[in-house]
Amino acid sequence: MTQPPRRTGGFAAYIAVTAAYWAFMLTDGALRMLVLLHFHTLGFSPVQLAYLFVLYEIAGVVTNLSAGWIAARFGLTSTLYVGLSLQVVALLALARLDPSWGVTASVVFVMLVQGLSGVAKDLAKMSSKSAVKILAPSDAAGLFRWVAVLTGSKNAIKGSGFLLGAVLLAVFGFVPSVLIMAAILFVILIGVMIGMPRGLPVGRKDAKFSEVLSKNRNINWLSAARLFLFGARDVWFVVGIPIYFYAVLSDGSHDGNRAAFFMIGTFMAVWTILYGAVQGMAPRILKAASRTPAQMLAQARHWVALLFVVPAALAALLWITPEPSTALTLTILAGLLVFGGIFAVNSALHSFLILSFTDAKRVTMDVGFYYMSNAAGRLVGTVLSGATYQTGGLPLCLATAATMIALSWAGTAQLKAPTHDKGIT
Repeated sequence: MTQPPRRTGGFAAYIAVTAAYWAFMLTDGALRMLVLLHFHTLGFSPVQLAYLFVLYEIAGVVTNLSAGWIAARFGLTSTLYVGLSLQVVALLALARLDPSWGVTASVVFVMLVQGLSGVAKDLAKMSSKSAVKILAPSDAAGLFRWVAVLTGSKNAIKGSGFLLGAVLLAVFGFVPSVLIMAAILFVILIGVMIGMPRGLPVGRKDAKFSEVLSKNRNINWLSAARLFLFGARDVWFVVGIPIYFYAVLSDGSHDGNRAAFFMIGTFMAVWTILYGAVQGMAPRILKAASRTPAQMLAQARHWVALLFVVPAALAALLWITPEPSTALTLTILAGLLVFGGIFAVNSALHSFLILSFTDAKRVTMDVGFYYMSNAAGRLVGTVLSGATYQTGGLPLCLATAATMIALSWAGTAQLKAPTHDKGIT
């Protein structure tokens, strides 16, 4: 079948946007791992560790709510460049952290820097995801393919960032690692600004902020489902599982701590890379090219129901066998990798559906609103990750994840396929 023509310069612009997003997500993943492991070794509790990321997620909610309007007003390249620039500033600021500061001052400072990084990340994400709608082929199969490549490759890169952050911390220490990442990202920012081809919209001066709130029923329900889906991931991913594995793997010695850093970073990297790889394969896994809009929505309900089983089973297993053992640890590892694969298909379906439900005129508005819900889910998951781990350990983290997935299924069940024959639009 002949593919619809791409817009002039579309593919080159898509490659440039994807490369910029890759660079950002590499540093984003590394920074998260650096902060988490560094402050855990300084004696921060699970709740205090969660606080470090709270403003990051709050900033994501606020940024996504307004970023769609900003991009519609000033253009996608502007928001992409600002996102990359703010991440460089955040990294440089974090390098100024003084070890002599008390716990309260350190937490507040890192929260503020993480908040700036959260603004940066969601400006870059909204710009990249919206660009796909503008630049991709107009058929549904082509759109899903381009979305899957961007999101899948992004998560593989972020997974590599988790490992990079753990390795940099173990080899160079905290401050040199942060400065290395700032220098690399700055060089990439300059390269992208010089090499970015034409092809992205430059903005429209009549864009109104009131347009951000969507009146599309499907977009609103999909956003609700996305909130609970990503809350279900972060409730165990942000604090729970790294601290659980640190407790199991570290013997308290310097060498033992370094070994634990490598193993935790490796797991987080492998999980996220697997997640990205499966996202990239999602169109083939789902046979998207041959499915109708109604069938794709049915697949969305099926896959989120399948996801519920994994954390529910792992939570039950941990409650039955609370004592750590090699067999239990390996079972948890395997179960969470299965969770990652199924979660990736769910995430890819959502990313396709949001771009399918919107239109090119208000794509930045709808994508911004949708990713505001995504950030709200991460915020809820982050707060609950520290609170549930401190209250009931990893079993409660996973049980909470299962509950949130059930709520995501309820939102997905409300989605309706259009009655026309041109696909989901």
